[in-house]
Amino acid sequence: MTCVDLNADMGESFGPWKMGQDDELLSVITSANIACGMHAGDWDVMAATLQSAVTNGTGIGAHPGFPDLQGFGRRRMQISGASLGNLVAYQLGAAQAMARAAGGKVRHLKLHGALANMCAEDAALARAAYEGALRVDPEIIIMVLAATAQQEAVQALGCSWAGEIFADRAYNDDATLVDRSLPGAVIHDPDQAAERMVRMVQAGAIITESGKHIPAAVDTICLHGDGKTALLIARAVRSALEAAGVTLKVFPGRG
Repeated sequence: MTCVDLNADMGESFGPWKMGQDDELLSVITSANIACGMHAGDWDVMAATLQSAVTNGTGIGAHPGFPDLQGFGRRRMQISGASLGNLVAYQLGAAQAMARAAGGKVRHLKLHGALANMCAEDAALARAAYEGALRVDPEIIIMVLAATAQQEAVQALGCSWAGEIFADRAYNDDATLVDRSLPGAVIHDPDQAAERMVRMVQAGAIITESGKHIPAAVDTICLHGDGKTALLIARAVRSALEAAGVTLKVFPGRG
């Protein structure tokens, strides 16, 4: 029987400003990627989100991004490999401390936004980011955009990793995500998202907008929590996968 993990990015509120439906999503997903205060989130939001994740028995991950609160980490920045490694290590350390205080433990790491997209295109940059994390925790599982330069980097490093696909994002033929500024890049229809996830999990492949099948390590599915239909998509994807006989559980990690 096929198994897959469901993950969501969360802890992205800031002070009194609320983003996403974290509490509701935690009843649907199996792994949570918690913002580390650079692209989103703060110490109070991290504490509350991590406590909820621990209570729900959800797998905990650090979700580092560029230091860009105003742009939500979706604006590209120029940064050296050494500095990027330090940036990722800094955010992972914060996540580890806050998780420990909540009675949990960080088991995986997933890059956010523009940083993730840049590392999906540049294996050297991805390697620099992941080396920063591995210096802090050599056993951490790195969640990568499947079939991209991120995967190339973790395989070269020989570390533990998991391949991720997206329920609510369209794909280019090189397995990268269609730019958010383009029509159809973000999928809002729950039924469409659910149907395509069942097809991709069963095929063990990313299916692009052109219909191309790219064989991929489909270990986990991202369900973004910040859109208007995010919770509906999460519930629809979970329901469709279960109906197709897919078991939902926390990913073990490869490598």
